[in-house]
Amino acid sequence: MLRKTLRSSSSRERGFTLIELMVVIAIILVLIGMAAGRYEQSVVRAREAALKQSLQTMRSAIQQYTLDKQQAPQSLDDLVAAGYLTSIPEDPVTRNREWHPDFDDYVLSPDQSAGGMTDVHSTSDALSPFEHTPYNTW
Repeated sequence: MLRKTLRSSSSRERGFTLIELMVVIAIILVLIGMAAGRYEQSVVRAREAALKQSLQTMRSAIQQYTLDKQQAPQSLDDLVAAGYLTSIPEDPVTRNREWHPDFDDYVLSPDQSAGGMTDVHSTSDALSPFEHTPYNTW
C-alpha cells in the first residue's frame, strides 16, 4: 500500500503545472519583444549608414568629375558614363535610384567653364529617428 502511494505522488511531480508553463512563455515573449525592437533599430541604423556612404561616394565623384573635366556634371548619368561611378546607387531609405541633385553656378577651379550639379540628396521626406533631421537634408 505504501508503494502505491509513493508512485502516484511521484508521477504528479514529474510534469509542470499550467501556471509554470504560462510564466515561462510570458518571459520568453517579453524577451522576444525586446530583441525585435533592438533588431528594428539596427536595421534603421544600417540604412542610415548606407545612405551616408552613398552620398559621400556620389559627392566625391561629382567633385572629381568637375575638377578633371573642368565642368560640373549635368546629371548622375554623366558620372556613370564617364566611369566615376559604376552605377547610380540605390537610396536605402526609398529603395530606388532617384536622387535630388542640387545645381549651382559656382566653380571649383579657375579653369572651370560652367556650373552644374554640385550636390545630391535623398528624395525621402522621412525623419531620422536618431538624428531627428529629414533624410533629404543630409
